[in-house]
Amino acid sequence: MRHAGRFPRASSAVSGDAGGWMVPVIHFVLLVVCAVAIYLSCEWFVNAVEWLGRRLDVGKTAVGTILAAFGTALPESVVTLVAVTTGGSEKAKDVGIGAALGGPLALSTIAYGVTGAMLLRKRHQYVKAVRAETGESPQPAGRQALGDEKDMRRLARDQEWFLPIFVVKVALGLVSFAFKHYLGLLFFAAYAVYFSREIRSSRAAGDTHEELEPLKLQRKAASPTTKAVVVQTTATLLVIFLASQLFVKQLDAIGPILGLSGAVTALLLSPIATELPEVMNAIIWVRQGKTQLSLANISGAMMIQATVPSGLGLLFTRWRFDTALLWSGIVTIAAIVYLLGTMLAHRLTPGRLTVAAAFYAVFAVGLVLILA
Repeated sequence: MRHAGRFPRASSAVSGDAGGWMVPVIHFVLLVVCAVAIYLSCEWFVNAVEWLGRRLDVGKTAVGTILAAFGTALPESVVTLVAVTTGGSEKAKDVGIGAALGGPLALSTIAYGVTGAMLLRKRHQYVKAVRAETGESPQPAGRQALGDEKDMRRLARDQEWFLPIFVVKVALGLVSFAFKHYLGLLFFAAYAVYFSREIRSSRAAGDTHEELEPLKLQRKAASPTTKAVVVQTTATLLVIFLASQLFVKQLDAIGPILGLSGAVTALLLSPIATELPEVMNAIIWVRQGKTQLSLANISGAMMIQATVPSGLGLLFTRWRFDTALLWSGIVTIAAIVYLLGTMLAHRLTPGRLTVAAAFYAVFAVGLVLILA
């Protein structure tokens, strides 16, 4: 009887240990599941958005800079809108300000860096195949420019739009004056001008749509119906949005388990999570050999992140930056100056593109020191 009396306590201890062990595992499993769901949804999304671009006749480049970028950035903008308009406290509204700064940072560093790494991997495979077939070694994979002078000029043009807008938005976070809130409307106007210019220039450049893979919803149709294109685009965006939000929540839960503070998790990991769809789009398009589309998608998403969330933040919050947010803005500006310089010099290569990710490492080190 005495032994039997001990069993419930032992069982309870084992159960408690198992519960404590299982919770982190569940969060990590959900993190992986969400990442896979985002990747698969992005495969369906890029397939649909290319057909949508053909239906709307917007030009190949605008598919990346406008349609794909707008589609994946719109859910994030909705989250920012909810945070700044329904947040009851200043802390809740600060979440929206952080999102407006974190998005461009992750895109200009992690997204470009991952794209560069994927291009390096693909070109290394090509070099290896050529060497095996011919015995000759072509130009090293990391040293080949990503396109001709025209391509570089087009890539630089987006950064030339982004940089002054971003500098202004950071500067506004350091000052206060009576009509500051109304300047948010100018950010919406700036994106409207960019949107119009991008559509016109893409059509004027005579961007031709190459042969597209069949729409996944209608694999046997040579030309899918518009309804099917819209349904696939909308459904995949919904899955991307829901999976991204769940991904962020898992990171928030895993951060403390890894010993990270809530501030570090929010400022360091969450921006990567929210921009994961753009990164996935870039990876998929690089894998398909559509490098210009992948780069256009990132630069287009950066323009949205520099204007729409910022406009909302200016309209509905005090838009004042602390040291951590200012550091985020400085690193983003440094990354863009680096990228723009290589583009204008027509020397953007996969290797140099990969270097952009190092700016995020610099941000991480500085953030830890600031929050220490």
